Amino acid sequence: MFHQPLQTTVYLLYNGQTILEEELLLPISNRAFQYNDGFFETIILKEGKIRFWPQHLERIREAADALGIEMPAELFSDQFSKTLLQLAEQNKYGSLARVKLKVWRAGAGLYTPQTDKAEWLVTVQEAQKPLTNPIQVGICQTSRTIPSPFSSFKGVNSPVYVLASREKASRGLDDLILLDPAGNLAELTFSNLFWIKDQMLFTPALATGCLNGILRRKLLQLVSQNNWDVQEGLFKPDALKEAQVVFGGNVTGLRMIETLDGEIIGTQPLVLESIMNELGF
Repeated sequence: MFHQPLQTTVYLLYNGQTILEEELLLPISNRAFQYNDGFFETIILKEGKIRFWPQHLERIREAADALGIEMPAELFSDQFSKTLLQLAEQNKYGSLARVKLKVWRAGAGLYTPQTDKAEWLVTVQEAQKPLTNPIQVGICQTSRTIPSPFSSFKGVNSPVYVLASREKASRGLDDLILLDPAGNLAELTFSNLFWIKDQMLFTPALATGCLNGILRRKLLQLVSQNNWDVQEGLFKPDALKEAQVVFGGNVTGLRMIETLDGEIIGTQPLVLESIMNELGF
């Protein structure tokens, strides 16, 4: 006798209404599907709190402004953060959850929109505890970043990361470093890139087309508050060979980079542990 697998009830938040996953119906004219006309934001909830919520709100506003999408006021209200926590609880992911807010321009039309009003969807998945072991990376050969007014937020440039991730898998590496069109260091496929040398924090400038990540914002704010030296700029890959520690960072945490194309780099992990403690990981 065969047993049917247990059906898990999944709740979504669609334009402010809580619905079941199977109730979500989007038209074929949806502009996110037709033209990638929108953006998304990935948010971590842990033990009833939203990690780095002010920085998320800041980037949501920036993305909407860049695309000319009119956001509903409720997404910036105090109640909205509580609603996200409630949705995580409904889906039984209250202790550690990954929330994705997807925003797109409403209406149909061709390239010329019928409206600039927003439609939006929130989904929740269980988040995995962040890995902390060092990673092995290489320089990406198949794609480069595309610097633009849209490259600092998530969504528009996703094919760049998809192609890089395919290459990463084929090469058996944990991640790849993306370069900009001029060959400067930009970012990793899943996080921003940082390194420390002579008590100074380095990270690629936004002009490289890297994502203006939430952890990047928080870390730069932290170093400013503590009067640390920081340099955002244009750097070639050889700059990493002289670093004390090299690491990637996103909302889930920080990962030390142990090797670059098989060569050991950044051999002082204790520096990274101090930063993680400051950030509350």
